[in-house]
Amino acid sequence: MTVAAAVLAAGRGSRLGGDASKPLLEWRGRPLVAWALDAVLESGLAPVVVVVGYRADEVRATVGTNAEVVENPEWEEGIASSLRTVLGVMTPDAAVDAVAVGLADQPLVGPEAYRRVAATDGELVIPIYAGQPGNPVKLARSLWPEALELRGDVGARALARDRAVHVDCTDTGSAADVDTLEDLERLQQEDQ
Repeated sequence: MTVAAAVLAAGRGSRLGGDASKPLLEWRGRPLVAWALDAVLESGLAPVVVVVGYRADEVRATVGTNAEVVENPEWEEGIASSLRTVLGVMTPDAAVDAVAVGLADQPLVGPEAYRRVAATDGELVIPIYAGQPGNPVKLARSLWPEALELRGDVGARALARDRAVHVDCTDTGSAADVDTLEDLERLQQEDQ
């Protein structure tokens, strides 16, 4: 089974204020998107796609040639539009059976979470960190038509209902995300 990987890095991060781009915020001297991409690349999953939108050229420059970068022209709609962008790229590749979708604002999600989610059987696989659902979420091709119908700030977990298979990833890192500057500050304080 071929499981591809995607990092959603198109959002603006409106809760940050100003014109900041969430994927470009720095933690430990590197943009958040770089941490997310490193985890995906180290996981061994392929192909890898990064979806950009807000300040696309700057995020694209951070990603470089490490992954296929796809622009989401509808990024302002929310996560569902980035998920549709990923699936639009993956659908023609008949070799891809599923995609593990992660977020650029979760620098503590490690490569083992991607590997564990990819290796777990199920149409929809959701990692659990200390009892809480997180990312990356694995979405089998059989669910892609449904995922393409999602709209707004809704991700693949919206398809969960009774189909979701959960896998414990607590020991692989953390699903802590950076939505505000306070979140970033908290992450930096925990790092000291």
